Amino acid sequence: MSYLDATGRNAALLALRRLGAAAVDLLLPPRCIGCGALGARQGELCAACWGALHFIQAPLCRCCGLPLPHSVVGEPLCGACVVAPPPYDRARAALAYDDASRELVLAFKHRERLAGLDAFAAWMRVAGAELLVDADLVAPVPLHRWRLLSRGFNQAALLAARVSGRGSRACCLDLLVRRRATRSQQGLGGDARLRNVTAAAFAVRRRHRARVDGARVLLVDDVMTTGATVGACATVLRRAGATRIDVLCLARVIRAGSGAI
Repeated sequence: MSYLDATGRNAALLALRRLGAAAVDLLLPPRCIGCGALGARQGELCAACWGALHFIQAPLCRCCGLPLPHSVVGEPLCGACVVAPPPYDRARAALAYDDASRELVLAFKHRERLAGLDAFAAWMRVAGAELLVDADLVAPVPLHRWRLLSRGFNQAALLAARVSGRGSRACCLDLLVRRRATRSQQGLGGDARLRNVTAAAFAVRRRHRARVDGARVLLVDDVMTTGATVGACATVLRRAGATRIDVLCLARVIRAGSGAI
């Protein structure tokens, strides 16, 4: 089965799941997408879960989007980007990946809880507004075909489709292909993540190479931890002739001691 065949089948399955969810909504009252409490509107959070989320706000590193202390003036670079600039141009994320956001992300990614998809995309559009304005192409970080078949969908592709919306930006869900079935990044340290996922694991699909040459590409993913995966994708896109590569994620890890708040 080809990647596109699998993508088509998974899209059909997701459509059926959404229809089933809509039918359930007619019979059962809506619940908070975070804690499951009654009273929230469909696809939204209750007041307690909303208040616990930490949305990333300026000032930010102008490159990687790391939140910086409020005493910082202007749009400086963080220390890490000064020492070793990443392969992409800019990265932004809507949420800090912490105790409050983790359950939302993991339920969406691994347990097919799609009720919050529209809300996630709306938050990402706010966080990445300047990136979306500059983008010619919006593309997700790909899954290897075996993981796509086992999971049933690519969460990054769902986010990319919603984030791009119906505007002038073209969304290309199969712009990149994951050629190697690397092990999950979950539980790996920073150095191990870099060794596990390299540019050799990805490629631009042959039929899309002309589209990438000279284009400004916005990569979409669910969570950025060390940036190893998006960095590998950005390297491949740069080699294919992309003039700008930006990254937009639902959440990102903010490590202690990074200078962020």
